[in-house]
Amino acid sequence: MIGNLKPLEIVLILAVILLLFGAKKLPDMARSLGKSARILKSEAKAMKKDDEAASPADAAPTAPEQQTPAPRTIKAAPGDVTTARPVNDPSHTTQS
Repeated sequence: MIGNLKPLEIVLILAVILLLFGAKKLPDMARSLGKSARILKSEAKAMKKDDEAASPADAAPTAPEQQTPAPRTIKAAPGDVTTARPVNDPSHTTQS
């Protein structure tokens, strides 16, 4: 369905989006969409890595003292340390 769009139709859709949201909000929306995509990508990689690490561990159980991993950190953007927080730390609140 998307492959059947003609260039004029794409321009019309973009014009409607511009009219609905305004020129000032579009860069902010694109920036937040990019951050969300980066977070989703990094979390998917982390989950995949956790699954690969868990597979050999299931075959050969180890002592409980060896199974305490360091807390993972979610980063909102590369180099953005103000919004980074440990995953399992409920005492840390996000700053507004």
